[in-house]
Amino acid sequence: MAINIDPLFKELYTKFLEIDDDLEAVIVSDHEGFVIAGEKKVSVNLELVSVLTGLIQPILERMRNEFAFKKFGTASFDTENYRLLFISIDETTTLSIVLNTLGSIDKISPYGYFLAEKTSQILNAKDGDLIQLTIPNFEVEASLSENSGRIKDQIYQMRLDSGGKYKFKCIFIGDHEVGKTSIIRQFVEKKFSQDYRATIGLNILSHSIELYENEITFNLWDLGAQEFFKRFRKTYYTGAQAGFIMFDVTNRDSFLNVKDWYHEFRNILKYKQLPIVIIGNKIDLTDQRVVDYKEAVEVINDLSSEHYEGGISYIETSAKTGENVGDAFSLIAYHYIMRSIEIEEQRLRLDLMNILNSILDKNEKLVISFITENPLWSPGLQILTEINKLCDCEKVKDDRERRLYEYSNGLVIKNFLFDDFDISDSDGVFIIFDAREKEHIEPKWKETVIKIINNITENKVALIGIRVSEAIDWSQLMEEFNINKYIENKMTSLLFFKFGIEYRLEIYDQLEVMLNSIKDLS
Repeated sequence: MAINIDPLFKELYTKFLEIDDDLEAVIVSDHEGFVIAGEKKVSVNLELVSVLTGLIQPILERMRNEFAFKKFGTASFDTENYRLLFISIDETTTLSIVLNTLGSIDKISPYGYFLAEKTSQILNAKDGDLIQLTIPNFEVEASLSENSGRIKDQIYQMRLDSGGKYKFKCIFIGDHEVGKTSIIRQFVEKKFSQDYRATIGLNILSHSIELYENEITFNLWDLGAQEFFKRFRKTYYTGAQAGFIMFDVTNRDSFLNVKDWYHEFRNILKYKQLPIVIIGNKIDLTDQRVVDYKEAVEVINDLSSEHYEGGISYIETSAKTGENVGDAFSLIAYHYIMRSIEIEEQRLRLDLMNILNSILDKNEKLVISFITENPLWSPGLQILTEINKLCDCEKVKDDRERRLYEYSNGLVIKNFLFDDFDISDSDGVFIIFDAREKEHIEPKWKETVIKIINNITENKVALIGIRVSEAIDWSQLMEEFNINKYIENKMTSLLFFKFGIEYRLEIYDQLEVMLNSIKDLS
């Protein structure tokens, strides 16, 4: 059944014109110059552009023949008032982008090929097809990848517990016709198309799944394999956090080219080592298979020796039947999360260790006390002992009620329960209350905080962590503590903070706050 494509074009082209002030108009027209769809910002003469589109067709045809683009070609030229970029969608249809005279063709071209791909999807859409019309911001992607030193900026949670949310950019690369678009469509729409249509430049889809009761959102970037688009692939790779490299088990050349795709992936994304899953597709074509599983594994093992510790995963799929498709995406999601945990926690441990050492360089001793309700759950103590594990430790006391560890570098760590603690010699105190599913604080919590204020000496630091659910009114909880009169005359730094499911990274952050505060006060 035919679908109404006009609203799709209007939404897509309107969003496209918003990405850059130099963009004036965009139209798609046939080889005779008939306008199929278009949007404009100002009084651009679309009829004139459509006529130019008709005139440019011979040039595009020559480019297709000369460079063996098959269906794809591009051209641009300037008029007195505009700069024009033409991209052929197929043998009869052309996308025309109009910029003002100051516009940059190079800057807009990566967007142009993305727009051409989405235009082609709309023109070929069938009832029930999913077409996502969000326009990516490639400049933002570049900024994230080059300037963001923390993986935390790009994911929502760093532990594979239940109830977490993860979101990451995953790119698909590989030769023509290996099934990249088909496997994405099978994953997202549970559909398979017998008709092959090459990706023009870039197709982006977003899709979410549940993995071990966590919400995983994939931003899937399907990159065109044509040699011409190689000049734009660096832009499209930028910001990637994981990648699939695909080959066709019935096509030996596509298998042999996996190494080239891998090295391109690594050479462009030098700033970090990313999870990679290599897919051997079309295993349903058993009688045509020319690459067997054992041979593929041997090659993947060779590549793993070049990659970071943990190697590269290999899985075989059928985009047609759906076999192992879901497992492939679950596999890369798992590797992404676990790799991100490792990288981020390594960096955080190093930061905390540097602050810790700077304090101990000035002071012979540093005493940190943790106060917990559950003797088996003290994440702050666990983290601090992990980062200081290279120093010799003497366990002076280690029982259910109290723990005391003295380290060779001068660090002393104590852990108490709510009911019995002595923090008079502590430089910093760290306590956590679990307020999940609670609308009000418990009376003993306020009593405990008051006891901390009275017990800690001046110019010291106390951090009060409140673990809350999303629906809890944080402001109300703070009002219920109402401890201002107890700290008015006490020269103590008392800080409250809240955290949720992703507590481990929050604990790292707050330990850093506490140590920096101690450093400043000392």
